[in-house]
Amino acid sequence: MPQIHISDSNLTIENKIFSASNYAKEEMPDGSKRGTFRSYSVLVDGDNVRFKNCVFENTAGRGKDVGQAIALYLDGDGIILENCILRGHQDTLFLAPLPDKEIIPGGFIGPKQFTERKRRTYYFKNCVIEGGVDFIFGGATAYFEGCEFVSVEDGYIFAPSTPEDVAIGFVAEDCRFTASDNVGKGSCFIARPWRNHAYVKLENCYLGEHINPAGFDDWGKLEAHETVRFFEYNSYGPGATGIHPDYVNKACD
Repeated sequence: MPQIHISDSNLTIENKIFSASNYAKEEMPDGSKRGTFRSYSVLVDGDNVRFKNCVFENTAGRGKDVGQAIALYLDGDGIILENCILRGHQDTLFLAPLPDKEIIPGGFIGPKQFTERKRRTYYFKNCVIEGGVDFIFGGATAYFEGCEFVSVEDGYIFAPSTPEDVAIGFVAEDCRFTASDNVGKGSCFIARPWRNHAYVKLENCYLGEHINPAGFDDWGKLEAHETVRFFEYNSYGPGATGIHPDYVNKACD
């Protein structure tokens, strides 16, 4: 199935399966690599689009083999997903906007490379999102209610690039963090900061034993300890003990 681009606004889409296999290391006709942001299965940049009971997947394979492979790229405002399934490995779900600047030249090559970095808000309810490394990433404000985050390989769930002037980034409430049988105990982190003002808040979430006792990782960015906004409150389950880094606030703001 080819890549899908949904640009219309004020839509409701139900009971659809979207599947493709595109990946960052793939060679394009001009000899360049596809890169992260041209690897999507579905790109949605219309506003106020609602998906119900849909499946989005990128079947390219493991990140260590193919690199980044986005199943769903959202860059419209007010998009809602209910009872949906997202499947991938590395970079399954991208939630725009992109950061203002690339770290690696050419890192943002794709459909939104030169567009305005507009503030976006998304809502996910009762969704299942599968992935491995940084499988939910971007600079949006996104609320996840009653969702399940399934790690299918060792890695990181969230990689936010929350802009400094945005009050709230990724919020997970009454969610479950689980893993497939091949994922080892303590081998996954809740989040790491793609950019230094990353924001993640967990409330009343179940954490499986695959979650590392530290909970969060700093991506080697010691300077981010003063700026990241990682909050965790009332977690439970075998992976909920020991979340202790000094840059993680145990009390919700």
